[in-house]
Amino acid sequence: MTTIVPIATAKPAVQPGLPRVGVLLVNLGTPDTADAPGVRVYLKEFLSDPRVIEDQGLIWKLVLNGIILRSRPRTKALDYLKIWNTERNESPLKTITRSQGDKLAAALSDRSHVVVDWAMRYGNPSIQSGIEALIAKGCERILAVPLYPQYSAPTSATVCDEVFRVLSRLRAQPTLRVTPPYYEDEAYIEALATSIEAHLATLPFKPELIVASFHGMPKSYVDKGDPYQGQCVATTEALRRRLGMDATKLLLTFQSRFGNDEWLQPYTDKTMERLAREGVRRIAVVTPGFSADCLETLEEIAQENAEIFKHNGGEQFSAIPCLNDSEPGMDVIRALVLRELQGWI
Repeated sequence: MTTIVPIATAKPAVQPGLPRVGVLLVNLGTPDTADAPGVRVYLKEFLSDPRVIEDQGLIWKLVLNGIILRSRPRTKALDYLKIWNTERNESPLKTITRSQGDKLAAALSDRSHVVVDWAMRYGNPSIQSGIEALIAKGCERILAVPLYPQYSAPTSATVCDEVFRVLSRLRAQPTLRVTPPYYEDEAYIEALATSIEAHLATLPFKPELIVASFHGMPKSYVDKGDPYQGQCVATTEALRRRLGMDATKLLLTFQSRFGNDEWLQPYTDKTMERLAREGVRRIAVVTPGFSADCLETLEEIAQENAEIFKHNGGEQFSAIPCLNDSEPGMDVIRALVLRELQGWI
């Protein structure tokens, strides 16, 4: 188990002549606009990635271009509109990731040779634009930070794929590091636990149990060796120990399944239906696999699954916010970055 070492309060003096170091925070991505054309562009890039859909053969291409990209953008655009940041005309994921980048830059402002930027794996700002911006600012070394606590090929690995692709086209490449997953890191588990406790303290009801919902994945990916499921289990078990809960009070589920293949189980939506029918009336849901609130947390969990729970007899439902750019969340990111920058700063 890796552990983020607490950061000393004393600030090291910035040494003149040190090579500039770039830090690139990367999250999954978002459409540029909450309409069918914007969602179509985003989905095409996302679903054309062989890390996401491994079988990119002729049948899939016909299904993608002939069916999915003709119908799904309209319905998903309506979902995005439910959560859209209308003031900035962007998704909450983009708003939060930008803020995470700004706050990390402020936290590292005493190190004048460190430059922080942020990017999206799919959509904008792209990883390529982020790397180009850091190089333009004189960064000879870059730390890529996939903002996924648990590793999986469709998330963490595809960030690396894209970073490597961008670097492969450069004659003068910067030196590269990539942060590892932090799925059972003590600082991350503590931040999750304190955020859950703080949220529960604000509720007018006491949940009978908590569901920890992670993004799903086709079971075949895990069967082929993807470590994602095991890391989700490790996160949940660590969180149970910290909160003093057993498996009956803190459940593990998987959401967001897509297509007809079997995905990791138990499914979040089916669990909501089952729990309500079994007599559970008060519930809270936390999403430990997401570092920032997005469509999957704000719409799928807080709205769709809340409706499923209540439709089947549940009464009170609360979605616990992600760590986002909160102080505990930023402490995790800052400590992770500073640990991985050792020897460079």
